Amino acid sequence: MTLSRRDFVRLTAGTGALAAMAQLGRTAAIAAPSGGYRAMVGIFLYGGNDGWNMVVPTDARHVAYEAARGAIALPRNTLTPLTNSSYALHPAMAALRPIWDEGALSLVLNTGTLFAPLNKQTYQSRPDLRPGNLMSHADEQAHWQGLRARDTASDGFLGRIADRMPGGRLPPLISLSGSTLAVIGRQTVPLVVPASGLPSRIGYNERDTAKNLAVAAMAASEDGPIMSATANTLRDTFDQAALANSLLSGPSSVSRYFVDSAGKPLTSDIANQLLGAARMIEARGSLGHNRQSFLVSMGGFDYHANQIQARAPTAGPHAGQLGVLAEAMAAFHRAMQALGLGANVTTFTMSDFGRTYAGNAQNGTDHAWGNNHLVMGGDVAKGGIFGTYPDPVLGGADDITREGRFIPGVAQEEYLGAIARWHGVSDADMPYVFPNWSTWSTAGRGPLPLFRR
Repeated sequence: MTLSRRDFVRLTAGTGALAAMAQLGRTAAIAAPSGGYRAMVGIFLYGGNDGWNMVVPTDARHVAYEAARGAIALPRNTLTPLTNSSYALHPAMAALRPIWDEGALSLVLNTGTLFAPLNKQTYQSRPDLRPGNLMSHADEQAHWQGLRARDTASDGFLGRIADRMPGGRLPPLISLSGSTLAVIGRQTVPLVVPASGLPSRIGYNERDTAKNLAVAAMAASEDGPIMSATANTLRDTFDQAALANSLLSGPSSVSRYFVDSAGKPLTSDIANQLLGAARMIEARGSLGHNRQSFLVSMGGFDYHANQIQARAPTAGPHAGQLGVLAEAMAAFHRAMQALGLGANVTTFTMSDFGRTYAGNAQNGTDHAWGNNHLVMGGDVAKGGIFGTYPDPVLGGADDITREGRFIPGVAQEEYLGAIARWHGVSDADMPYVFPNWSTWSTAGRGPLPLFRR
C-alpha cells in the first residue's frame, strides 16, 4: 500500500479534523459522569415565528387582540386553553395541552434582543441603546445565537457553554441543525450530525478503513509533533464518526414515541432532529456525558402573505407549522419521560424576532421585535408564565410603530441565562457565556425563575 502526505491532507479535510485542532489544548481524559444529568435542547424557528398567534390571551385583552390583528386573529372559541391561566395556545398545538396540565410547560412572554433596558421614551431618545439592525433576519438570528446585540459575533452561547463543560467520547454539544453560530465555541467544536441519515466523511473511500488508519499511523510515526497531534485527532474523528453512526442507526427504545395520535411515525424534519437528540440522550452513559446541549431547528416562518387560509384563521401554513412543531415536542417529551429523564431535560424555543401584531393586507405579518416562547421539561415551574404581555393597543406604550412592533420586556440573557444556570453554568462563567451579563444581572434584573428550584 503506497501512502502519501496528500492522502493524509485529504483525510483531515474530509473528516473536519483540521477544525477539531482547536480542541487539542483541552484535556483529553474525561472523568465519568458525576451528579445529576442534565440536557438543554434549543429549537430555533427560522424566519420569525408569529408568537402572538402561538400564545393568545383569553381574558378581556382578546378584544384588543382581535381588533389589532384583524383577519389573522384566532377566535377565542377555537383556542387550546391552558388550565388555570388567562392564555391559550394556537388550536394546532393541542398536543402540548397535556404537557401544560402535567406542569411541564411554561410561557415566556415578550422576550427579545436588548442591549439595555428600554421603554418607548428611551427607545426614541437613545438610539445608542438600541440593538443593531433590528428586524433583519440575519442580524437577529446572530443576536439570538451570539448574544451580542450591538457587535458582530463569531461564536455562540451554546458553544461558549461547551467551552466550560467537560466532554466525553463524543462532544457534549450536538447540532442536528448544521454548524450554525449558536454552536461555535472559542475552544470547542460541536458534533454536527444530519437530521436524517448518518454522519459521513467526504473526499476519500469510506470502505477503505485499512488505508485510512494506515495514513494516520504513518503521520503519527514519521512526522513531527504537529503532524502527530493531527493524526491523533484524525483517529479520534474516525472513532467519533463510527460511534455516532452506531448510535443513530442501532436499536433504540425512544423511536416508538415519535408517532402521531393514530400511531403513524412522525416524519417531519423537526421530529427527525428531536429523535436524533433523544437517541444521543439515551446513550449518555456510554458517551460519558453528565451534561449535553443540542440545537435543532425548523424553517419557513416568514409569512408576509397567506399566513392563514383565506377567511379561516385557524387553518393555513402557519397552523400547519405549529402543529408539526407541537407533535414533535410532545413526542420528545414522552421519550424523555420513558427514559426517566423528564425533569433532567429542558427544551426551549427561539426565533429571529416576533411579527407585527397588526396583520397586513395580504393575510400575513411583517418583521417586528418582541416575541413569545415555550419552555418544556419536568423541572420547569408548574403553570409558569414569565414576563409581561405587552399593551396590545397599536401605537400604545410598548409599540415603537403603529403596527405592533413591541419592545421586549424580557432580555434574551434573562431567558436563556435561566436555562444555562439550570444546566450548570456557574455564576463565575455567566459573563463568559453571556457577554452583556453585567447589564442583566444588576439593578433588579436577572435570570427568570423558570424552574421549581
